[in-house]
Amino acid sequence: MKAVVGIIMGSDSDLPIMQEAANVLKQFEIPYEIGVYSAHRSPHRTAEYVKSARQRGLKVIIAGAGSSAHLAGVTAAETTLPVIGVPINSSPLSGLDSLLSTVQMPPGVPVATMGVGKSGATNAGIFAIQILALDDEELMKHLVEYKERLEKAVEEKSRKISDQGI
Repeated sequence: MKAVVGIIMGSDSDLPIMQEAANVLKQFEIPYEIGVYSAHRSPHRTAEYVKSARQRGLKVIIAGAGSSAHLAGVTAAETTLPVIGVPINSSPLSGLDSLLSTVQMPPGVPVATMGVGKSGATNAGIFAIQILALDDEELMKHLVEYKERLEKAVEEKSRKISDQGI
């Protein structure tokens, strides 16, 4: 199937984090493409990828980067597609620099910024699915079922704790 979500990252060292977004998309059977595109080291290649994204059938782009983390912002500047930023905790500042670089965008260049690291990448995958589900009733049904499973898992964890008599 043709990819509808693009997952891009600034470095191959970001893959263990960004794989979490891919895992969520796989779980929902959402076709995606994934690759390394650096805002600083390969700006022309990155711009070409982003500018051609809509024509290739992408509907959402998830961009993860560490340190100065300009990838999501550069991506948002070059497309009208929704961009979801994932700050990577790869610097001595434990991702705070990435978070601030991703979330502090100028007016007119929005980036939906998730939390730092793996949980942020997981949420980016879920958020992409929520965007896609707006026009897809079957996908929305699967999303509702997913949320119900989350709720049941919390109930089960609570029951286990109660049964321990703590």
